[in-house]
Amino acid sequence: MKELIGSAIPFLASTAQALAAQGQSYPDHPHHWEWGWGHMIFGPFMMIVLVIVIVLVAVLALRWLGGHGPGQAASSQMPPSKTPLDILKERFARGEIDREDYEERKRALDL
Repeated sequence: MKELIGSAIPFLASTAQALAAQGQSYPDHPHHWEWGWGHMIFGPFMMIVLVIVIVLVAVLALRWLGGHGPGQAASSQMPPSKTPLDILKERFARGEIDREDYEERKRALDL
């Protein structure tokens, strides 16, 4: 995170200098007409691109922080399911069924 902030500071400083320089007027070109009409066409396009990039970064950050995407199953966080034999053993241990029922059902499950 410190590297990201450290690399953003020079970028922001140069951007601030560029914005400050735009406010200066030059005697030869008082209205900056030499840029033509390109900035009026590409300005809205660049804003759309900027919004798309911001949304993509937010989505990727949320996925990286632990969200599940549409194709990912959350089964890795679920406890493993019990087999029928495990359930039968638990019922026998709790006394819900007697030994005869346990042996009979166990044989039925082994088939």
